[in-house]
Amino acid sequence: MAAELGKKEEILKVKVTSKTHVKPNKKIGKKECQLVTFDLPYLAFYYNQKLLFYKGAEFEEIVKKLKEGLEVVLVEFYQLAGKLGKDEEGVFRVEYGDEMEGVEVVEAASEDISIADLAVEEGTSALKDFIPYNGVLNLEGIHRPLLALQLTKLKDGLAIGCAFNHAILDGTSTWHFMSSWAEICNGSKSISAQPYLDRTQARNTRVKLDLSPPPSNGDASSNAKADPNLRERVFKFSEAAIDKIKSKVNANAPSDGSKPFSTFQSLSVHIWRHVTKARHLKPEDYTVFTVFADCRKRVDPPMPDTYFGNLIQAVFTVTAAGLVSANPPEFGASMIQKAIEAHNSKAIEERNKEWESSPKIFEFKDAGVNCVAVGSSPRFRVYEVDFGWGKPEGVRSGSNNRFDGMVYLYQGKSGGRSIDVEISLEAPTMEKLEKDESFVLISN
Repeated sequence: MAAELGKKEEILKVKVTSKTHVKPNKKIGKKECQLVTFDLPYLAFYYNQKLLFYKGAEFEEIVKKLKEGLEVVLVEFYQLAGKLGKDEEGVFRVEYGDEMEGVEVVEAASEDISIADLAVEEGTSALKDFIPYNGVLNLEGIHRPLLALQLTKLKDGLAIGCAFNHAILDGTSTWHFMSSWAEICNGSKSISAQPYLDRTQARNTRVKLDLSPPPSNGDASSNAKADPNLRERVFKFSEAAIDKIKSKVNANAPSDGSKPFSTFQSLSVHIWRHVTKARHLKPEDYTVFTVFADCRKRVDPPMPDTYFGNLIQAVFTVTAAGLVSANPPEFGASMIQKAIEAHNSKAIEERNKEWESSPKIFEFKDAGVNCVAVGSSPRFRVYEVDFGWGKPEGVRSGSNNRFDGMVYLYQGKSGGRSIDVEISLEAPTMEKLEKDESFVLISN
């Protein structure tokens, strides 16, 4: 397998042909927007990377259309064309000015590579050359664009690699921007959902942080400290598989009057149990399940779905590995359900106050011991991002922000209730998971 992957990486040669910048097509003036408690912990994460690949016709025409659409959509999403900065008191903010260079757009070619080559399920290292800002920390947004794009010509289509500064937006805002950009490229004169840009309505505490960006040397991949023993794989769960998992978890639902387990809770416990078994932990070893929960409707007052920024918090639940593995799935599902439901406006407020009294900048791998950490969401309509030449053939995450136990959930390409599960695990654990028939045979 490793030899095959190495061979694949060797084949995936990408040649950069140009680098430009794209700005909003209207004067906006000087804008400043304070980063808030929901944003600041992510300054030491890496840029959030996404890769979408499409079948397409004329590359030059497509690139022109994408850039023109970007100029229009950035009028509303101008923060993505700005930079990180600090005010006179040392509080981080997004700064925008018409003189700034805007979004970085790299054009590249890899004309020996087809859509089918990119649709491989194994690993992200082979995809690195198609996505900018590998190993670049969000804090570097002080002197780098907050959004970088790479448009790569393929043998039979186009790859769009995106790197978003995670200190200024979460997954909900990322896909709101992507769908809005696609709307404009499809001929709409305006976007259907305006971004809500006033972060201070969600939290207005000013937190001073004494942080400086590391020295920058292009794509600072040395900063990434990637674990060489880490492997990634996408497991595809069909509607039928998802229904089977959910039905099994709900077959013996608790009699305490709690709600039935949701699709998310059912799939999460399925992953947690099987990964825990594959790790061969001692029964008394701790294992943590973490989900990055959207708090837009949990905060008081609730924020609109179009709130632009980070409005997520990590929700943790921890137990002994033996209890997760040995008990039926409803045991773990109930723990996950209770942890998520308990994360109400009061819990969010307490978490914010605790962080503000002693700010801690998380590293991307601070999700807990023997963890399964779930990011992204199958609710994001990633396969609806159609710029005018069809829906994507595939959507993947990049190699940034990966660690043992990181899971990204995506809407399945076949639509409906299908879900793609992108998992990063240490190689021996992944090998065991792939041989676990009760996990693997229900997917793919």
